Amino acid sequence: MRMDLNLGQKQHQVLKLSPRMIHSMEVLQLPVAALMERVDKELQENPFLEAREHLGHEKTPVTDGQVEKFNPDAPLAHDADNQLDFNRLESLDRQLGGLLDEENRPSRAARQEMSDKKLEAMNNMPDRPPSLQDHLTEQLGFLNLSADARDRVEYLIYNLDKDGRLAANLEELAFSFGKETQPDQWEEALEVLQTLEPAGVGARDLKECLFLQIDENTPHGDILRVLIRSHLEDIQHNRYPIIQKQTGYDIDTIQEAVKVLKTLNPRPAAEFEVSSNHFVSPDILVTRDEDGDYEIKLTDDRIPKIYINRKYMEMYKNGTGTEKEKEYMRKNLQSASLLLSSIEQRRTTLEKVARAIINHQKAFLDKGSEYIEPLKMQQIADQVKVHVTTISRAVDDKWIQTPRGVFPLKRFFGGGTKNEITGEEVAYEKIKQELEAIIDSEDKSKPYSDEDIVETMNSRGYPVARRTVTKYRKQLNIPSSRERKEWKNK
Repeated sequence: MRMDLNLGQKQHQVLKLSPRMIHSMEVLQLPVAALMERVDKELQENPFLEAREHLGHEKTPVTDGQVEKFNPDAPLAHDADNQLDFNRLESLDRQLGGLLDEENRPSRAARQEMSDKKLEAMNNMPDRPPSLQDHLTEQLGFLNLSADARDRVEYLIYNLDKDGRLAANLEELAFSFGKETQPDQWEEALEVLQTLEPAGVGARDLKECLFLQIDENTPHGDILRVLIRSHLEDIQHNRYPIIQKQTGYDIDTIQEAVKVLKTLNPRPAAEFEVSSNHFVSPDILVTRDEDGDYEIKLTDDRIPKIYINRKYMEMYKNGTGTEKEKEYMRKNLQSASLLLSSIEQRRTTLEKVARAIINHQKAFLDKGSEYIEPLKMQQIADQVKVHVTTISRAVDDKWIQTPRGVFPLKRFFGGGTKNEITGEEVAYEKIKQELEAIIDSEDKSKPYSDEDIVETMNSRGYPVARRTVTKYRKQLNIPSSRERKEWKNK
């Protein structure tokens, strides 16, 4: 076998992103609330940045020419000790003859105003709601328990999961408690816990949780216990004839009991979950003028107007200070100028993208969601003349407030197909709406199978397969025909 070694040349392209491009993409992807946090953080950490409302002297916005002049794409020297702190600023102040004086800082009145605003915001924060543990231990105070018994019940309370059930079995909890106890003492502690509100708390499984919520005043209590004990799966799959055969109860009675069963809470502790209070903060506002045209406005006017501090820029240009201090200033100026250009690039891109989307989806805004048009990100990318990944970043986690409501920006994108009767392009979402309407109109005693829905959809010009109908039905949380069937006594 002969082996030869040869030298050759091969050309290939490698995409290398500059620091400015990487930074711009990161900022573009931020929703407005996150961008506000980012700007606030930079204002606190970067002495080259100042907000308009905090300054009494002249500020200098950075232009593209100035950004190029300071060459933010230049490689940064490695800061081995990472000690860019107040000591360095004080040293820099001494080296440069006290240029970092009180003139650069907000006045006492301005600082007091900022402090007052922060205090007001803190005072307006809602109080922390009581936790499940708070609620249960408060009830314990009204019971006549020995100190040891109370300790055991409290230990169980602090070993409940987020649904209000025991996070471990009693044997494990007794072992981890650390004190010598008897099994019957833990059974008694559990019984006490299970008498507390909300009903169902302290259960060891779903069935026990439901049992604990049934008392002598619960309608159909006897049949409910039978259903919970032996027929939860049959209820889930709508197998009422099987329940009727095995229990002897008629269909109507079973259905009435199931209605009561659905009022029981499988997660009694859910109301005590700490809400994340994730309020949607729209990045784009869309309004309609008197002529029926849609106007677009970004909500980034809430972001502080930031500038490069003129004194720091002059200090940098003068080149005074040690090499380490110069490097510190250069890095902060680079960071400041990158942030300014990235915010402006974000504004320009997001406005263009939003305007293009609204132009495509005008019928949606005029008439409603059933008129949404098929739209691909590539179409917007071609129109705005950017890469499709830029569109993806621009719409990621962004919300838009319109006269029709508040929607994620991604809501306006989606594929589609051609209606074989009318020839028009129809969004997949429109097909889902058609499917939902067909099921809503069915005879519930004889619900449509997925095959029936396919035939009906095809007859209306929508070329869908059975697997597509099944997929859309599941996405809409619509059960199968067997589970939709309403049974009646024969």
